[in-house]
Amino acid sequence: MRQTRPVRIKPKQSLGQNFLVDENIVRNIVRDLNLADGDVVVEIGPGLGALTRALAPRVARLIIVEIDSRAIDELRKEFQDSHVTILHADIMEVSFAELARQHGKKLRVVGNIPYHLTSPILFKVFEERDAVVDLTFMIQREVARRILAQPGSKQNGILSVMTQFFGEPRMLFTVSRNCFYPKPDVTSALIQVQLSDAPRPGVDAGGFATLVKTTFGKRRKMLRNSLLYLPYEEELIKALISGNGDLMDRRPEQLSVGEFITLAQAIEQLQ
Repeated sequence: MRQTRPVRIKPKQSLGQNFLVDENIVRNIVRDLNLADGDVVVEIGPGLGALTRALAPRVARLIIVEIDSRAIDELRKEFQDSHVTILHADIMEVSFAELARQHGKKLRVVGNIPYHLTSPILFKVFEERDAVVDLTFMIQREVARRILAQPGSKQNGILSVMTQFFGEPRMLFTVSRNCFYPKPDVTSALIQVQLSDAPRPGVDAGGFATLVKTTFGKRRKMLRNSLLYLPYEEELIKALISGNGDLMDRRPEQLSVGEFITLAQAIEQLQ
């Protein structure tokens, strides 16, 4: 392993910082991004700029979003190119839609993100999916496995169903803890999610999310019981249960994305 640069700032545990310091991994990330000259890329949490250095020469516009003021100071010293924009901000407060509007193009989102923020950032991207082409994140390997989980697996849950509803996820490669400073306690993985232009025609995304979150909130219950917690009139829920009897004696982790879509469509038809 070779470090890209000496570590100039002390990682903050409160920010979940584990800086990527392996040049080979950086090259592999850039390789698997298949960048085009006209791409507009948003990098989340660049930290010491290891990936930033590799991205900047390869894209039309690079927008880096960093919450740590110490890292921002270092990044501003190094990256002064006109096509690199540095935002000192919390990614959860940045509008992807506004960035896409400003640059007249959908965004590609990439980052070595704090593990505890994986789900919030993923769901933020899903909410603003009209502004994003794809996302490529370095995350905890076990979370990557949950995202890719299939029906019948204990790992199948809200994260897998929602991700597979909005796009097509794939694991690109795993990364040793030795490639970061400080070393995390877990193995990491690079995942990519290609977002669908129109995720599921005829399905309301908000209603689908309510269905998935409600049933997995009672994941030990059979569907005929967990569906009772949906925020709809009792008569609608009874009709939903009676009209989909073949699914009712199964638990939510046993359902495919397509079967959740069937239930969501049934709810819409009953309303």
